[in-house]
Amino acid sequence: MHPLLQSLLGYAAFVGIAWAISEKRRAIPWRTVAAGVLLQFVLAVAILKLPAAQAAFAALNDALLALERATRAGTSLVFGYLGGGTLPFAESAAGASFVLAFQALPVVLVMSALSALLFHWRILPLLVRGLSWLLERTLGVGGAVGLSTAANVFVGMVEAPLLVKPYLARVSRGELFVILSAGMAGVAGTVMALYAGIVGPRIPGALGHILAASFISAPAAIVFAVLMVPPEGAPTGRDLRLPRVDGSSMGAITRGTTEGLQLLLNIVAMLIVLVALVALANQMLAWLPDTGTPWSLQRLLGFAMAPLAWLAGIPWSEAGTAGALLGSKTILNELIAYLELAALPPEALSERSRVIMIYALCGFANLGSLGILIGGLTTMLPERRQEIIALGPRTLVSGTLATLSCGCVVGTLY
Repeated sequence: MHPLLQSLLGYAAFVGIAWAISEKRRAIPWRTVAAGVLLQFVLAVAILKLPAAQAAFAALNDALLALERATRAGTSLVFGYLGGGTLPFAESAAGASFVLAFQALPVVLVMSALSALLFHWRILPLLVRGLSWLLERTLGVGGAVGLSTAANVFVGMVEAPLLVKPYLARVSRGELFVILSAGMAGVAGTVMALYAGIVGPRIPGALGHILAASFISAPAAIVFAVLMVPPEGAPTGRDLRLPRVDGSSMGAITRGTTEGLQLLLNIVAMLIVLVALVALANQMLAWLPDTGTPWSLQRLLGFAMAPLAWLAGIPWSEAGTAGALLGSKTILNELIAYLELAALPPEALSERSRVIMIYALCGFANLGSLGILIGGLTTMLPERRQEIIALGPRTLVSGTLATLSCGCVVGTLY
């Protein structure tokens, strides 16, 4: 099958899956669905094909390199050669001195502080308002949904709903599901540079692709959320404004650094625990009889999710490898999946498949994030606790379908 037709068929299949498990099929707002699908393709073409956008993303990749060098200056001062400083000995092999915790992960701290500062200077709010306006005008969603969904491009799944907290108590069930799904369908701006740094050596322009994935996933989240849980009644809020959080630039940097530290520690802890659990599971699966290739969690997930990978546009010969990445992202998290993607040998996935997987993996839809989402939202909105708990597991499906659809959209352009 031609790759273009495969990607289009895959998108239609994902829409069909969401329709099949919809709570109220007759209430689905098909205008919103059609406009959201069209907006995904328009954004993808504009971001990936227009010369001006390509030049902008090339500049952003240069900015990422500058950010990595700046972070390396800080980690070298604090951690010495462990943080990327001059080695006091000869390196035995290329890359042997690389320490993930001291050289790559600290970029989260710098990005968190920088994001807080850009929010205080009203630069990021301007971008959020622009995207929110686009979503409201094209998809017909309310201001609460539009603002929260747009904010998810830059902040986390719990921070974005905080921006519309006064409206959360009165949004409809469908609107609440859109807000939850948007958090699971994208990643926070604080980790974009980290993911781009991980896969960048294998895929040129990685930051541009991850940024593009974040923008394209916004309408995708709305499309699959309204298919699964159609909103009813009038949209909540119009043209909402972002509140100011910090009183000064130094206050913003301090808050951003503190929040970044919490995120960094959480990433380190989750990596240690999840990788250890995977290794333990693989040791147990190794006891099973095999036909030459030992059983592993990655191999099982590859079999289970290979059809979804194929629908996303991956050739069947590579679908098992891509399916394992999707499984790691869903069961564990997207960071581990990106690490596995970066570690794959060149012959495992073609360049087109690697680009598709960047988009298909670019979301928080995993079991750990589900716990964070439910915990954060029930604390923020205790009066709707049971509703959030009931809707939470469905966001794993809507968020996954949204990111897979982004892979389909990009697959039609490659």
